[in-house]
Amino acid sequence: MEKITIGISTCLLGEKVRYDGGHKHDRYITGTLGQYFEWAPVCPEVGCGLPVPREAMRLVGSPEDPRLITIRTGIDHTERMKEWAQKKLDDLAREELSGFIFKSRSPSSGMQGVKVYSESGMPSRRGAGIFARAFMERFPLLPAEDDGRLNDPKLRENFIERVFVFKRWQELLKKGGAPRDLVNFHTDHKLLLMAHSPQHASILGKIVATPGKSDSKLEAYIRTMMEGLRLIATSRKNTNVLDHIMGYFKKQLTGDEKQELLEIIGNYHKGVLPLIVPITVLNHYVRKYDEPYLKRQYYLNPHPVELMLRNHV
Repeated sequence: MEKITIGISTCLLGEKVRYDGGHKHDRYITGTLGQYFEWAPVCPEVGCGLPVPREAMRLVGSPEDPRLITIRTGIDHTERMKEWAQKKLDDLAREELSGFIFKSRSPSSGMQGVKVYSESGMPSRRGAGIFARAFMERFPLLPAEDDGRLNDPKLRENFIERVFVFKRWQELLKKGGAPRDLVNFHTDHKLLLMAHSPQHASILGKIVATPGKSDSKLEAYIRTMMEGLRLIATSRKNTNVLDHIMGYFKKQLTGDEKQELLEIIGNYHKGVLPLIVPITVLNHYVRKYDEPYLKRQYYLNPHPVELMLRNHV
């Protein structure tokens, strides 16, 4: 498959660009995700002209609009960073990114929870890095996550799932975003949306049903969709979708097969089995009985199985 282009903090790829001349190589990112993602590396501090190594910096002032200040000499690099960031964001807009992985806690690239120091020297973890904040303001719909949060299996699955959805959306737009294509896109993702937010799935259905084609309709759709997909697909919501899928086979399955499937779904709901187990069984029945509606549902195959994102309990 064609690799998906993802922006990433350069140090996570093993490049020695950090203030101390080191790196923060993440082997899961380069080794596992690198099989499917093509990286667009960004180091804001080197990009705006600062050397390696360099004096460490921190955020100072208001969490909503902090200054980027060197710790020892007190040099203010805020405007330098902001000016460079705007030019870099213009370049990235042409890269057709489908997501971004930021370096956590960085005063330039931290996505959230970055320390911001008050005038008294007391820190709070309510800030975002200067570049990361500018990026998210410029591209609010793009899936974004930081390397620390990717250690959480649910957050990792959620992020990668959103990346693949957003890539498919970009491909739809390249085709022109015709109403018929939007209907097909919505149909293909309907069960996936239900697993994240039935409310958003309902709203999206109404948007799709609106007659005609317009940029505002497409914008409303993807904005609502990405908002819904940011909500974690809980075991309760997944169980409701699994039960819904099982209903498609009520005439084909024997009594024993139904009972076995109910037990598997029940054990998943109780946290005994990972989601991949009922999904695998249901995929077997989809192929065996050639169920056309379910064959097109990305819920059953949202991302490469080799990533093992649904293997956690």
